[in-house]
This record gives sequence, C-alpha cells and structure tokens, in this order.
Amino acid sequence: MHVSDNLKAWAKQIKYDGVTLWFAGKNPRTPWHAKALGMFVVAYALSPIDLIPDFIPVLGYLDDVLLLPGLIWLAIRLLPPEVLAECRAQANEWMQAKGSKPRSWVGAALIMMLWLSIGVAAWFWLNSRP
Repeated sequence: MHVSDNLKAWAKQIKYDGVTLWFAGKNPRTPWHAKALGMFVVAYALSPIDLIPDFIPVLGYLDDVLLLPGLIWLAIRLLPPEVLAECRAQANEWMQAKGSKPRSWVGAALIMMLWLSIGVAAWFWLNSRP
C-alpha cells in the first residue's frame, strides 16, 4: 500500500467520522459535552467556509490537517460505545445512499460571523490608536 492510498483511506475515515458525529448530535443518548463538541466540529467540518482560509500559505491547511482530525478524534472518543456503533451504522447508510457529506450552512454562518467580528474588532483597535 502506497502513502497516497493511506492518505486517501485516512481522509475517507475523517469524512465518515464527521457524518457519524452529525448523527450523534441528533441522538438523545449522546452526553451533552460530547454533543456540544461534536456539533461544533460538525458545523465547522461541514461548513463550506474554513476558519483559516486555504489561500493563506501553510496556515490555511493546518486546520484541515491537524485541528479538524484532532477534534473529530476527541469527539468520537467522548461518545458511549453503543451510541457510536449506532451512529456509525447511520453514517454508513447515509454515505452509501448519498455518496457525500451533508452541508452545514449554520457552520458557514458561524465562521462568517467570527471573521466579521475579528474584522470589526481590528477596525476599532486600529482606529482607537492615537
């Protein structure tokens, strides 16, 4: 198996785990802390907008390569085994039927609001200097 095959399998597993977390967020047996982290991760992972835009050299891909997989790993570990198994089965059915991950426009809106807030704060900071 080549390195590229390993990377493709890893990327597919990350996408699959993101959909698993999406179903876990809807499951009433998911603990609140796992649900909160999972929904944050899902909103970010399924958002069509990145926190750090990909056009920024090196930093643009750090969230995709390090931050997102780490948060997904942590959120999956917080799920009870029976909930995880049920949600993985639902994710598997979804991926086979739809062939792609769902989109989160709420996540996109949150990322846009965050960037807008940073921009407004920077504008006030720059204009408040003597």
